[in-house]
Amino acid sequence: MTDWLTTPIDSRLVRGALDLEQTERGVLPHRLPARARRQFPDAYLAMMEAQPSGVRLAFRTAATRIELDVLPTKVVYQGGPARPDGVYDLVVDGRLAGQASVPEGNVRTLDMTMRAVDTRPGPVGSVRFAGLAAGPKDIEIWLPQTEVTELVALRTDAPVEPAADRGRKVWLHHGSSISHGTSAASPTETWPAVAAAIGGAELVNLGFGGNALLDPFTARAMRDTPADLISVKIGINVVNADAMRLRAFVPAVHGFLDTVREGHPSAPLLVVSPVLCPVQEDTPGPLAPDFSDGRLSFVATGDPAERASGKLTLNVIRDELARIVAQRATEDPNLYYLDGRALYGEADFAALPLPDAVHPDPAGHRLIGERFGAAAFTAPGAPFASASA
Repeated sequence: MTDWLTTPIDSRLVRGALDLEQTERGVLPHRLPARARRQFPDAYLAMMEAQPSGVRLAFRTAATRIELDVLPTKVVYQGGPARPDGVYDLVVDGRLAGQASVPEGNVRTLDMTMRAVDTRPGPVGSVRFAGLAAGPKDIEIWLPQTEVTELVALRTDAPVEPAADRGRKVWLHHGSSISHGTSAASPTETWPAVAAAIGGAELVNLGFGGNALLDPFTARAMRDTPADLISVKIGINVVNADAMRLRAFVPAVHGFLDTVREGHPSAPLLVVSPVLCPVQEDTPGPLAPDFSDGRLSFVATGDPAERASGKLTLNVIRDELARIVAQRATEDPNLYYLDGRALYGEADFAALPLPDAVHPDPAGHRLIGERFGAAAFTAPGAPFASASA
């Protein structure tokens, strides 16, 4: 019989979250602070920021058995096929050592056309890892990037202490569902997690599915979050949602960067334009879901002729971002630009097509992560080259 020790889950053990909300059962990690959450326009953004992409428990222990009680909230798209359960990645001394899923939990049905949600409550479940090597070791449990995850209890068969500060630089990243990793195989396989591992950085991932919309509350959250390295991958959601015309987009980008710079005046700041997405390269939004073949896909519903009236496409976005960064860089020597097609371009689309016309598959995530890791962290003169120094 195992003699279990229960360790309180608090900010000493949780990394990658900006806030921990106390609940009746335990704690709910959030990737935006409470002040920002009070300004949300809809429940969809609330769901996206509470899906803990990049959030992990980090501790040191000699335990050979670990159990984590959780209450996941799973997402089902109305009219679409069932989605697999989220994955919990166990990382031991920096290496992936196990994976598990929890079939229990709440089920949230999402109507993507109306952005309406309906939630059916479910029971708490447990993640279990056994047979770990004896002796002290650094443990990370990465939470599923696609399931809101309430942390209820942590049990081990040996004492737990918070992981030591390894002196790594903090990389703060903001982006869309591609950065969120909604189509990645597991939480350590999202492209930002892959890149952070290459660069030896501590990741804080503010990638929000459908919600990289230059929101002022996101910019303020980034301004107020301690970070050494910062990147913003913006543009595709603005086009997807048909949220702005060119007249509004340009000053919104300037305002977003101005706010981030208020808190991080000299940190390396990398602006990344969208990766290739053929359906929106020259066709404006809005984007519409399509379940006609029994799986989720997306189609652009705008008219290319509308570009003349200021409607945005990905090519327009890239041109404007490159121009804005070049303009600002004359007074901001730590501001950089990366064309997203260097991460995933036409040749990559031919080899690794986007399964739903928008999001990369797991192999695409790894490709983007490896290329970003090189372009931002390891290449000579890279913006984040000093991250692991």
